[in-house]
Amino acid sequence: MRSRFTFAVVVAALTFAAAGQAAPPRPAITGISHLAVYTSDAAATDTYYRTVVGAAKLPDPENPQGVRYALSATQYIEVLPLPAGASVERLDHTAWITASAEGMRKYLAAKGWKTPAKVEKGADGSRWFAVLDPEGNKVEFVQPPAHPVAVSAPNAIGHHIIHVGYIVHDRAAEDKFFKDLLGFRPYWFGGRGGKLEWASQQCPDGHDWMEYMMTRGSSGIPADMTQRELGVMDHFSIGVVSVPEAYKVLAAGSRLDGRHDAEPKIGLDGKYQFNMYDPDGIRTEVMNFHATEKPCCSPFTADDPAE
Repeated sequence: MRSRFTFAVVVAALTFAAAGQAAPPRPAITGISHLAVYTSDAAATDTYYRTVVGAAKLPDPENPQGVRYALSATQYIEVLPLPAGASVERLDHTAWITASAEGMRKYLAAKGWKTPAKVEKGADGSRWFAVLDPEGNKVEFVQPPAHPVAVSAPNAIGHHIIHVGYIVHDRAAEDKFFKDLLGFRPYWFGGRGGKLEWASQQCPDGHDWMEYMMTRGSSGIPADMTQRELGVMDHFSIGVVSVPEAYKVLAAGSRLDGRHDAEPKIGLDGKYQFNMYDPDGIRTEVMNFHATEKPCCSPFTADDPAE
């Protein structure tokens, strides 16, 4: 009887080990890589990202029709030509930095997530692939080159993209991907009038975060949502030590053009922020790394990002 029990334990252990080997570990997700947006006016968009934001203009190894506006060696805004027949949507995808694109592809595939057959390779040595989140939003995972080339962007208003956000209808559904599968962890949530409007999930191996911009309806872009309203929700945030000081730099350099806030303000999360919009309405949120007031609705449950 004892020998049978021992044999059963050994078989169970070997089965468990085999199952563990069948599901590879998740590679590290260390931060935001980029946000990819569409432009209907390439010249105007170029002026915005080079002059207002202060990013460095570079070729796009992912898409020869695109342009990169880099804030650092590993973070940038990718601008793509607006497709024919496009709707009000100006966001193409968000992207996260991973230690291994192929490892991440295999991990997601082993977990039953639909993935491409292989990763893509760029001329700069980067590797990437894309999947769809539970609501059909495209999310990329990018493995930067082994030795990223330094970027010269001395006029950038900041050099660290600390969060990205886009419209979400079902928080629980998105959590199955970002929290349960990828290991993102809660950072902060809040809203006005007791309503949940924003929910932030921080990446598992860094401090950058994804912001669910909770919206009406059950799926897709609401029929009555304008391009202007959608652009407020589809956004990226550049972290700075002091938004009021960053605003002074923008104003003194006559860089503020087009649509933007009248002045910096403190958001419900207790952090100073200042919003600017590219020519197609995508929001650039300049935000303090740390809160100067107590946040509403929820305490911060993870460490703040830093420069």
